[in-house]
Amino acid sequence: MQWKSAPQYRLGWEWIGLGLALAIHVTDEALTGFLEFYNPTVLAIREQIRFLPLPTFRFEIWITGLVLRILLLLVLSMFAFRRFKWTIPVSLVLGILMLLNGVLLLCGSFYFGQPMPGVYSSPLLMTAAGYLLYEASRAQNIWNRNC
Repeated sequence: MQWKSAPQYRLGWEWIGLGLALAIHVTDEALTGFLEFYNPTVLAIREQIRFLPLPTFRFEIWITGLVLRILLLLVLSMFAFRRFKWTIPVSLVLGILMLLNGVLLLCGSFYFGQPMPGVYSSPLLMTAAGYLLYEASRAQNIWNRNC
């Protein structure tokens, strides 16, 4: 379902902004050795908690999956531009997940005493996520007023 009589808001642009920030973030992680940190960490966690099904990845599979997800996010932005209602809760979930991703990288960098892979782009990712959350909440308020 979509609504047409709403005042201007920028949810579609924020989806694109998040997609581009995520592309920069994935590039940062790829260039700074994310899998060299992630895979050994997962193996160590599996040693402690055997029932936890955390996957390990080869670089080709990991990067292909992320590129496809970023492209899907950018393609789905057309629904946000067209003001489909389902884009609001999806925006909220995406915004929260990306904000948490950035916060965890910053906290992890302080905890480990060295920059974690992806930490350099995490402020950009968190900013894009914050704008997406802001616009999604505006769109939700507009939707509630018009219904």
